[in-house]
Amino acid sequence: MAAFNRAGLMIRSAFRILMIAMAMGMGMTVPARAELLSLQALVTPSTVVLSKDGHPITFALHGFIEFKSLSEMFSYLDAQNQRWKSNAGISGGINEEQRQAVMRDLLRRGVESRVVSMVDEGPLETLLTHTREELRTSLAAVKEPVPPGYAEAFIAAQEKWKHSLNCWSASPSIAGRVLSNWYPITEGIQLYGATYDSTEHFWQAVKYHPDTTVGEVTALVSVLEKRDWGPWLGRLNDDPKTYLPNAYAVEFLRANLKPDRLRQLSKDLASQGLRPDEKVRSAQQRGEKPFRFSALEEKTLWGDVADTFYLVYSFSSGDDPIRKTLAEHHFDAIYLDDRRMGFISEEFRSLMLEIWHVKYLQMARFREVISSIPMEIRLEHFLNDGDSPDIPIPVYVRYLNQIRDMARATK
Repeated sequence: MAAFNRAGLMIRSAFRILMIAMAMGMGMTVPARAELLSLQALVTPSTVVLSKDGHPITFALHGFIEFKSLSEMFSYLDAQNQRWKSNAGISGGINEEQRQAVMRDLLRRGVESRVVSMVDEGPLETLLTHTREELRTSLAAVKEPVPPGYAEAFIAAQEKWKHSLNCWSASPSIAGRVLSNWYPITEGIQLYGATYDSTEHFWQAVKYHPDTTVGEVTALVSVLEKRDWGPWLGRLNDDPKTYLPNAYAVEFLRANLKPDRLRQLSKDLASQGLRPDEKVRSAQQRGEKPFRFSALEEKTLWGDVADTFYLVYSFSSGDDPIRKTLAEHHFDAIYLDDRRMGFISEEFRSLMLEIWHVKYLQMARFREVISSIPMEIRLEHFLNDGDSPDIPIPVYVRYLNQIRDMARATK
């Protein structure tokens, strides 16, 4: 009986190997567990990486366009390539050199998004626990079709993340979590005459004028719900001079202006138990009870609502009535004390560095954390290729490394 069972096991194993080989030969996707992910599987475009519970670990471009495998992403890249190639000959289009630069950038970002997962560290662990030569060997052994620059994108990702710390709220590193804007500050942080539960609470609250009420915000979401945004988004999508420099913002709007998303935002606003006349900014400040809203709620509710309003205002034509409506409710600019700052402006972005002066230079425990990270390690902020129109990730990262320099000098 034991011999029979062993024989059956061998047959099943051989059958599985045969099926995998056939799948690879036919260009089908092959699943691989993240915790058992080999380097060869990681660089093979058809691999679908699975989490511990067996679900595919997706990755994205521009934060919202998701894929299960790199080969799936290649189809998107090819469609984009054809899209901008056909656009090259018309007025306002991009030239061949610009188109190729766009494709190289998308490939690089897509590979990095595949490796630096927000769900599982398996892909990054696999990449960082092998040598560059081992990576080159595995890339050379890939039999599936890949676009130009594929190997270089993997090598660049390995070099970058061998010397970088991803600073976000779910980082496996304590320092990485502490350096996130979402990190809860038990004692609160004093910023511009009020106390906030985290720097994220301030960053989202300040997007609302001091006089803007919950009722106004709810009514504005309803105004957006009643409009067909298809033609409006089509104008942004089809203009390379608008879309390419603002791809994340356009994809953000495409996702957040969907009717079901707007309805969900309305429900989420109603579920907070706030009075219609309550001021939104003060509601996000620390009152009698700390952590009235979590950092996640700050970003995905208050932040997404405000960003949608500001981006609609920014990308609407001058004669669009929605601009006047949003301006009447102060979503034409950021208002802080006697300052009026454009939402997409250097002045507003630099406000992040101002509030970090308080967290990292004036609060000893946070200064200790950021100044103790060796200078050989670059502080990064990479979230599934997500960006942010209010403060682009490259600017955010530059400020983060700059404030570390200041903290070390202060120490």
